[in-house]
Amino acid sequence: LRSKRRICAVGTTAMRAVESAVSSSGTLNEFDGWTNKFIFPPYEFSIANSMITNFHTPKSTLLMMVSAFAGHEFIKKAYDEAVKEKYRFYTYGDAMLVI
Repeated sequence: LRSKRRICAVGTTAMRAVESAVSSSGTLNEFDGWTNKFIFPPYEFSIANSMITNFHTPKSTLLMMVSAFAGHEFIKKAYDEAVKEKYRFYTYGDAMLVI
């Protein structure tokens, strides 16, 4: 957890999974099963420092998670650019790498 290496979560499901494995004391534990972790702003991410995700539907919980990760204004600008450039949205659309 203290390393400066790039750790990229590939998708919001992977992000929730790795964040669910972090204990309240900040240690990474083996995790197996369901999670009820709901990530929304403000949230301090513990594992991943980058992520790949697609463009989610407006007002969705997935968009809330991505906004918690990258910041609302940054994501708003990215979505404005995606609309302008006619990117495809939702599950089978285009993706973005957030660093």
